[in-house]
Amino acid sequence: MRILCTNDDGIHATGLAVLEKIARHFSEDVWVIAPESEQSGASRALTLTAPIRVRQAGPKRFAVSGTPTDCVLLGVEHLIEGQAPNLVLSGVNRGQNIAEDVTFSGTIAGAMQGMQLGIPAIALSQARGFRGEEAAIPWETAEAFGPGIVGQLLKHGWPKEVLMNVNFPDLPPDQVREVETTFQGRRDQHIVYADKRTDPRGGTYFWLGFNSKLSDPPDGSDLRAIYDGRISVTPLHIDLTHAATIHTLKRVLGGAPPKMGA
Repeated sequence: MRILCTNDDGIHATGLAVLEKIARHFSEDVWVIAPESEQSGASRALTLTAPIRVRQAGPKRFAVSGTPTDCVLLGVEHLIEGQAPNLVLSGVNRGQNIAEDVTFSGTIAGAMQGMQLGIPAIALSQARGFRGEEAAIPWETAEAFGPGIVGQLLKHGWPKEVLMNVNFPDLPPDQVREVETTFQGRRDQHIVYADKRTDPRGGTYFWLGFNSKLSDPPDGSDLRAIYDGRISVTPLHIDLTHAATIHTLKRVLGGAPPKMGA
């Protein structure tokens, strides 16, 4: 098996080292192609208005001056020698990717690009901050449970148009009791905020961040699983169509285009 590992936290991230350890449970043919610098929040961005530089950082290891999507594209089409990878692993992200997080996550995007290229793909994230911001990130949890989760997924397989989103709770391994297959949840408040600041010259700038407000999510959601200390595994796909609204709109839109005032 040939495995491509990528992330959005950058080539030097701790989570990427954890991901490599997970990958090597399944193969020694592991290629690491990751951003040169952090690309958190990049979502599915492509670098279209600047050249992309590639630095070889070791055998089968490359740093790319672009996004996670760039990394997977370049890896599959140019950097990996010979056959294409059989699996794309993205992560392990520094922080959870659940609910609406998945829409701006570069970690999810790396896996999604693998999926679009016809390669089975799994995104992995290690939750943090639930035990207080001062608590160390329990990377050992992702390392302990990642191989088993990935192995079980590979054993049973999943549809080609689906990627798997795995989140590990903010707990040490000996406190994690369960894994749950979940659906993508939705928070009951917006957690991104803009902090207005002033630089030394008196100019105004803004710094985006996340607050730590918890929602009250339903059972079965990725949010509830992580809140309750369970490993969450969510099958995701790229189709954002809201089927129920299609049926509603078909009653008022169809045939000849409506004219203003009609």
